Amino acid sequence: MALLFAALLAGGGIGRVFATGAPGPLVGAATEPTVVSSSPSNNATNVPTSTNTSDNVVAGTAVTATFSQSMAAETIDSSSAGNLLTFTVTEANGNEVPGTVVMNDANTVATFTPTSSALNPNTSYTARVTTAAKNAAGVAMKNPVEWTFTTNAVEFTGQAPVPLGTAGRFAILTKSGITDVFPSVINGDVGASPITGAAIHLKCSEIKTGTVYSVNAAGPLPCRVTDPTLLTRAVGDMESAYTNAAGRKNPNFINLGAGKIGGLTLVPGLYKWTTGVLIATSVTISGGPDAVWIFQIAGTLTQDSATQVILTGGGLAKHVFWQTSGAVAIGTTAHFEGVILAKKKIAVKTSASANGRLLAQTAVSLEQNAVTRP
Repeated sequence: MALLFAALLAGGGIGRVFATGAPGPLVGAATEPTVVSSSPSNNATNVPTSTNTSDNVVAGTAVTATFSQSMAAETIDSSSAGNLLTFTVTEANGNEVPGTVVMNDANTVATFTPTSSALNPNTSYTARVTTAAKNAAGVAMKNPVEWTFTTNAVEFTGQAPVPLGTAGRFAILTKSGITDVFPSVINGDVGASPITGAAIHLKCSEIKTGTVYSVNAAGPLPCRVTDPTLLTRAVGDMESAYTNAAGRKNPNFINLGAGKIGGLTLVPGLYKWTTGVLIATSVTISGGPDAVWIFQIAGTLTQDSATQVILTGGGLAKHVFWQTSGAVAIGTTAHFEGVILAKKKIAVKTSASANGRLLAQTAVSLEQNAVTRP
């Protein structure tokens, strides 16, 4: 408060600030600058807690103020070290949000970026620009401007789904082949490359919907189609998807549960483990149909027998991505949800089921399983 008082005094605000307004269009001629628009807008609701850039960097939702005139950049500051506190964002409880302010090239738009990777969900925020802000001629704002907005009730990280490309058409895609204990039930395309179709040990009666693709004239008939060009592209897209998921930055959760996630409810976001992950009891994935979950796992992924991965709240299996650098094992009679992007083998044990995709850079083994592409 002392810093804010000093800022107002330095900006000439004390003694002549009669009202605090919200951003709005400039009416008539004015020598003093003002804020003509903002993002989020005043009284906005359901504001995402964070955004995702084109290079997959997650940051807390930025707050912008657009001025009516070119401003003196040195007078627009959010840091206590700057002794200005011209542009601030605070929670309803008065806690100030740490962040930095950057002006655009024309010095007409100030962007406040929170230091944290996400704002808090279901929280009311107030953004404020004080009269310490001055234009290029040194004229200060006549009145402070403030606006409020409220974030989404559920934390949304802005993560985009991992692009699967042509790999997305497959329920099972491998580089080293598929073993199978008959009978399994597959809904979706199946393929293997660069290994030959002789390594696809499925029967056509197990492919309920979809096609088996092979690089040569081998594999189950009559459901097998030879298309090495498609498979080369699909495997390349699978590898690119793995790299994309592994390269996502600024995780919302690191080593959650020390890798033991059974019994937890997982909200949308980016999760990172430097170890393996164990699902010893059922785990719940909760979020809406637009939500995205990306799990970066440095070790193995193991799901114990008779456990379930449960999707609630309208969440979609096609938006759940399990990127694993180690082997994957889904236990007997277990149920799994999501897209597995595995560097090594995916082993699905007896009578287990998966609503998702099994995309392995080595092999996939089945034992009387049901696999459905979402």
